[in-house]
Amino acid sequence: MLRFSSFDIVFQEIPGEVTLAVNLSGCPNRCPGCHSPWLQQEAGEPLNEKSLELLLNQYGEAVSCVCFMGGDADPDSVGRLAAFVHARSGHTLKTGWYSGKNQLPPSLPLHHFDYLKTGPYIERFGGLASPATNQRFYAVENGHLTDQTHLFQRQATPF
Repeated sequence: MLRFSSFDIVFQEIPGEVTLAVNLSGCPNRCPGCHSPWLQQEAGEPLNEKSLELLLNQYGEAVSCVCFMGGDADPDSVGRLAAFVHARSGHTLKTGWYSGKNQLPPSLPLHHFDYLKTGPYIERFGGLASPATNQRFYAVENGHLTDQTHLFQRQATPF
């Protein structure tokens, strides 16, 4: 069962989107240097269609995307909830998933996602904003992943 420990409206996790980021607990990855170690604990409220419906009723008008931050312990439920968001909104809300795994589960229904982030946090490589990052951010287009990691990396501007 998925649990969420918190949520917030964010502007950086999905470029060009106002995103309801739902922080899922119970992360199995245990990345050294993790910026959210409290999400490794199994804590918070159950996340299911009913609780997600309540969040969407409260924030749905203010956001253009829902992103599940974590959930690697139960990727099938993440896929099911992404399908729920698409169906409930008539595909007007986009969906994303931030996974800490290098490989997506073969059973993941890509068509229920608009964006995916993969890869564990490895401190020496940095996060998505680092040119050396091992993490990848993809747009899902017609069932294909298009690498969009460069959108997080600012180009140095000469003075």
